[in-house]
Amino acid sequence: MKTAIVTDSATEKTYRRQFWMRSVIGLVLAALSAALFILAFPPYDLWLLIWIGLVPMVVAQHRILPRRISGLATGVGVGGFFWGYFNNMFANSVWYMRWLPLMIGIVAALVGGRDRAFHERTGYRWFVFQGAALWVGIEMIRGFVPVIGTWGFAAYALYEQPWLIQPVSIFGVYGLSLLILLTNYVLAQVTLALFDRCWRLDPGFQPVTPSHARNWLAGVGVVIAAWIGLSLALLDAPAPDVRVAAVQPAIRIHSEEGLQWLYAQTRRAAAQGAKLIVWNEGALPFDPQAEHTEELRVLSAETGAYLVIGYGVRTEQGLRNEVTVLAPGGEFLGVYGKDHPVTYAGETSLTRGSYPVYNTPLGRLGTIICYDLDFTDTARWVARNGAQLIAVPSFDWPAIAARHYSHVVFRAVENRVAMVKADIAFDSAIIDPYGRIIKRAVKPDSEPATLVADVPLGTANAPAIFLGDWVGWLCLAGMIFFIVLDLLTAFWERESS
Repeated sequence: MKTAIVTDSATEKTYRRQFWMRSVIGLVLAALSAALFILAFPPYDLWLLIWIGLVPMVVAQHRILPRRISGLATGVGVGGFFWGYFNNMFANSVWYMRWLPLMIGIVAALVGGRDRAFHERTGYRWFVFQGAALWVGIEMIRGFVPVIGTWGFAAYALYEQPWLIQPVSIFGVYGLSLLILLTNYVLAQVTLALFDRCWRLDPGFQPVTPSHARNWLAGVGVVIAAWIGLSLALLDAPAPDVRVAAVQPAIRIHSEEGLQWLYAQTRRAAAQGAKLIVWNEGALPFDPQAEHTEELRVLSAETGAYLVIGYGVRTEQGLRNEVTVLAPGGEFLGVYGKDHPVTYAGETSLTRGSYPVYNTPLGRLGTIICYDLDFTDTARWVARNGAQLIAVPSFDWPAIAARHYSHVVFRAVENRVAMVKADIAFDSAIIDPYGRIIKRAVKPDSEPATLVADVPLGTANAPAIFLGDWVGWLCLAGMIFFIVLDLLTAFWERESS
């Protein structure tokens, strides 16, 4: 009897020791994935890491961590990534934005807690598809959520790789995210197959067969090769059509002195040949069609340039956050109201919902405003209306400067339009229709800048304009399919036992 008690006690101690060792190692691997994904994005820009970043987390989830806490791997990996990615981005915002990474981590842990059991029940035959569809399906859902939009999409890590991102004009940003996630999960599957040949940490599980992993590796390798070939075929270098400028004043205009300073920057841009000059979001604290109208007309006529003027007018009903285009002949071509106001900051946009495009001697011009960049729909609506160049007045803050302008690259490629982002102080950029960053002024410190560059006009004929986020919708459907399959297989297993 004593021998049995001693043996049981020794077994219990061994189990506890193994449990804690596996837990620590698994959580370290999950944290490593978070770090790799963080480093793939600005300001670090180690973009190659985006293709392998999730592998340690997935291995920890499916082999290292004890089964009952396997969901902690995705909680730490995904939550840790968003904690590092957002950093102090929302430090001065409402409470739920400051706690957003923690909430994401909790949801990821709950969702990931079911993955391991599902794949063990189904022999890992759905492993790559399910993992990729789940991630991109959740990206699709996030794309509709006003407080987060497309921030942190896997594809955004490749914003400086125009040779690789051209199929986004067909498959959208979700298509590139899907390719990245397929690569991560197929590499994780190969790692699991190698792991299973050496170690069996848990009894009664079905290992990943090497042949199955090899087949998936070959299949995804063919898809990557086809993607790169298509991207190189789509990449073009058309001749410039128009000289544009983005004026970054680094001050808020509250006085006549500030207004004159903005005018002076505009004249400097025109002196360099700019025919389209973009001011930042809310550059003027008044409606230019109601105040200072004549002097603005004189400025446009004097410079011979189309002025894209951002302005904000507060009314009893809320904020009119708008952009107008003033032609050199003195005509205001129209008004665009911000489509996606920053609701968590209390912002409103009373005139949202229309997407005007203006026919000019320079080409067909459209406008969007700042946070509109973080959603795929607004630029698409403008491109559907025929825009060849989209001006983007913005009002960013230091914590988001290094990342926010990268979104412009994908809106340009998705819609095959040139884009000019003029920020208040931190991240102005000029992008061609193929996602090349022609000129930028991106610093976390407030700094005036006047960017002037020649850009080709876009064709606004990318298939993604008309197909929309079709890959995202497919992945969302796939995510729902796997949720249902998980519930059914769990039910069948209980019934059979």
